[in-house]
Amino acid sequence: MRVRAAARTDTGRRRSNNEDALFVDEGLGLFVVADGLGGHASGEVASRLAMETIREQISAWAAGGPPPPALGAPVEGVSEGANHLVNTIRFANQVIHGAAGSRPQYQGMATTVVAALVLGRRVALAHVGDSRIYRIRDRKLEQLSRDHSLVQDQVALGLITEDEAAVSPQRNVVTRALGMEPTVQVDVQEQEAREDDILLLCSDGLSDMVDDPVMREAVVQAGEDIDGACGALVELANARGGKDNITAVLVRFTEGEGAPEGAGGRPGFWRRLLGT
Repeated sequence: MRVRAAARTDTGRRRSNNEDALFVDEGLGLFVVADGLGGHASGEVASRLAMETIREQISAWAAGGPPPPALGAPVEGVSEGANHLVNTIRFANQVIHGAAGSRPQYQGMATTVVAALVLGRRVALAHVGDSRIYRIRDRKLEQLSRDHSLVQDQVALGLITEDEAAVSPQRNVVTRALGMEPTVQVDVQEQEAREDDILLLCSDGLSDMVDDPVMREAVVQAGEDIDGACGALVELANARGGKDNITAVLVRFTEGEGAPEGAGGRPGFWRRLLGT
């Protein structure tokens, strides 16, 4: 299974700086979006630390180095490669939490993160916070991640409806993020990748501004032009107010022999990923 990706990030219309960070590497099969929490100190530092730590750990492993440090118990029901992704995120949490205590201006900084790692014909999806992972399959859009937010917890308890959550003044209060605590719980899953599947990784600057059906339509109408679709999603968010930084990463899967080009194309790397 081969992948092709596109990405776009934008400050939006209300913010003076962009606290989102992203990483896209088709050859490595690694895609990351991190959103420094608005109103927190140095959110842009936290998001960049998350992105760079995940990139460095997975890239070093791909180059033949040791796997990321094993932090906490392995997650049952997913592959070794998926657990390596979890451990990179756990390690990033430690890095951010440690940095937050190193300088007064960094105190309280934190970030969300969503990450996808292609594992042959499967893909590991991990997240912390309220940035989201969607999948478009057969022209239908499905949210694969679950927001770690106060309103999502209230919906799960039956206290409010999804419609009430969408307009709640507390909808941006996250209950889990990198850097908040010395350790963090990372949600991870593995999904089969099918031909023409598209993954959308995004910050809440997109998902808060653009309804799911509109996002689906923008991606579906763009067809194979995923770069154009990324641009359309950002334009839609800005047209609806652009209240926050906006980041969108689209990853399209196509059938093809062998591993993707680049670092991930090394046979030893893919044998380790697939546990063979």
